[in-house]
Amino acid sequence: MIDWILHGTIAVGDGQLYVREVVGNLFGLASAILGMRRLVWAWPIGLVGNVLLFTVFVTGEMSGATDEPLWGQAGRQVFFAAVSLYGWWRWSHERAAGGASDGGAISPRWATRAERAQLVALGVVGYAAAYAVLTRIGSWGPTTEAWILAGSMLATYGMARGWVEFWLVWILVDVVGVTTLVRAGYYPTAGMYLVYAVFVLLGFVVWLRASRVTRPTPELEGAAA
Repeated sequence: MIDWILHGTIAVGDGQLYVREVVGNLFGLASAILGMRRLVWAWPIGLVGNVLLFTVFVTGEMSGATDEPLWGQAGRQVFFAAVSLYGWWRWSHERAAGGASDGGAISPRWATRAERAQLVALGVVGYAAAYAVLTRIGSWGPTTEAWILAGSMLATYGMARGWVEFWLVWILVDVVGVTTLVRAGYYPTAGMYLVYAVFVLLGFVVWLRASRVTRPTPELEGAAA
């Protein structure tokens, strides 16, 4: 089974899909659904998908359209893994402290004005740094990959903090991500991005409603003040 996941393929018409790419994205989708429900399991499930997708993007030949690594896509999996550990710890901590009043691990809230300014600043710096690094190491599409990498970092961090805005950031990432992945030949991942987009919109609505009715834990109330 492990060998099939790591090296297997699935025949589709005249072509084939790599099992790693498909399974990795399914774990990612499961993580998004669990995150929408604010369950701590979203983070460890996402970690498994991060590992699998990293191995996909770090070897460009798997796409069939380019033999150059998509370092931006691979790099975002590394960041996802790091932030997932932080999110796992933070949501577990908040859950142990009582969590949200509706049973979720964390209470969604809109970021404060200062926190939004922080997101914008981090986004600008993150994009500039990602573009410089990706250009230097020879990534396939540094302009769009830097956008995807920086946006993904912001969105995942926002999710860990419980900010409703992170769903909106994901929408901006998905718009660019689908086009980039289709051009690079990663069709399963591009298709999964389209599926993600549906859940992103749904997740935004769910978190928006929850932010109006849930009661934050004392620690989160202090952070928002």
